[in-house]
Amino acid sequence: MASRFLRLTKRLATLATVMMAVAPVAAYAESDPRVVPPPKSQKKLPEAPSKLPKVGADRTRGLDFLFGALKAAPDEASARHVEARIWAQWLQTPSDTAALLMTRAKTAVDAQQTDVALKLLDAVVKLRPDYIEGWNRRATLYYLKNDYAHSIEDIQQVLIREPRHFGALAGLGMIMQDIGDDKRALEAFRKALAVNPHLEKVPELVKTLSEKVEGRDI
Repeated sequence: MASRFLRLTKRLATLATVMMAVAPVAAYAESDPRVVPPPKSQKKLPEAPSKLPKVGADRTRGLDFLFGALKAAPDEASARHVEARIWAQWLQTPSDTAALLMTRAKTAVDAQQTDVALKLLDAVVKLRPDYIEGWNRRATLYYLKNDYAHSIEDIQQVLIREPRHFGALAGLGMIMQDIGDDKRALEAFRKALAVNPHLEKVPELVKTLSEKVEGRDI
């Protein structure tokens, strides 16, 4: 137990270094916290909608435009539409094999075959280490298993490749909140909101954590 705690501590220290390194780039990107971590059935991270629009050819230029549109979205309906287009870009992969493995991993998760899903996502990451959603899906699965150390490692890989990934940033915030690091949880949630001001429940978390970490305004 002591050695496992030491490994987690070292990983969190590494995370702090990575977060400082990506902070300049993250300018594009960010309930009661005393409550114990929720059961797996209640854990919910930002994820892609079930139906996604088609993706244009110019992926990089398209993402830059979409992130600008997301910040400027006038209402929730418009924001959800833009979000779906961003997720569609992230989920796109030129590898038919990776796409098939991702589909099978989702099927395994739906069937509560966690170990099978992990093996499939391991294969995705090994096959296409440049594919952001392979890392993100595996980070999510580790999070749902309460394996925070491995989830953090995969989130690092996502944010190195895409500092604007609001799903990964929100997930990082939830992990930090679960382990009692409210300051880093607040930092991650704020970065997520800087990218996507329309994230559900995150504004309330930022308000609660701001009062706890920084105190109430007088």
